[in-house]
Amino acid sequence: MKNKTMVSVNCITYNHEKYIAEALNSFIMQKTSFNYEILIHDDASTDRTAEIIRDYEQKYPDLIKPIYQKENLYSKDVDIDDLNTERATGKYIAVCEGDDYWLDPLKLQKQVDYMEAHPECTLCVHAAYIVNVVGRKIKPVRPSVGNKIFTIEEVIEGGGGLFATNTMMYPRYLDPNKPDFYKKAPVTDYPLVIYLALKGQVYYIDEYMAAYRKGVSGSWTNTEQSS
Repeated sequence: MKNKTMVSVNCITYNHEKYIAEALNSFIMQKTSFNYEILIHDDASTDRTAEIIRDYEQKYPDLIKPIYQKENLYSKDVDIDDLNTERATGKYIAVCEGDDYWLDPLKLQKQVDYMEAHPECTLCVHAAYIVNVVGRKIKPVRPSVGNKIFTIEEVIEGGGGLFATNTMMYPRYLDPNKPDFYKKAPVTDYPLVIYLALKGQVYYIDEYMAAYRKGVSGSWTNTEQSS
């Protein structure tokens, strides 16, 4: 099991120089019984984000696999998410943008353990904290007290804020077949959750294992949410 890549971390980043090291450190600290890879797509940041990623790439060349764009593709309506995940080799994809980070070094292990034991599970999520630009907790994202299987109806009614994006793990085989309603959506987090919920079981782990940052000015996240 150790020789096979089990998880591909999908990290999209743009102008995250203040935050990207925290994100990368939270990926690197993961303790797993399996191999995983960190796929970073820097969308032509105008700050020091790419420089910081290069430093980490030199230290962890077998783990960190970056793409450094010379021109911003998001502004050209290129689906940079798919561009990053199409090179994934893991059985599962875990999502975390460059201004967010994980809290638990066993996050990937816990999610993989569940998904391996429950192949009907097409999305595994968990509790998170919404934090501000300096990492101070604002509020929790905790859709259930206790572990829970969510129905498609509950997912739709819960809206886009039901789960924090950087808690998501799903099987890679579902990634290339995203439907039109996902591809046409200006913000893709919620449509992705709906798509994955339609394909199988959504399982929520009631543990705080991630921090989702709000209020980063000029970031890819804010640009997408305001578009």
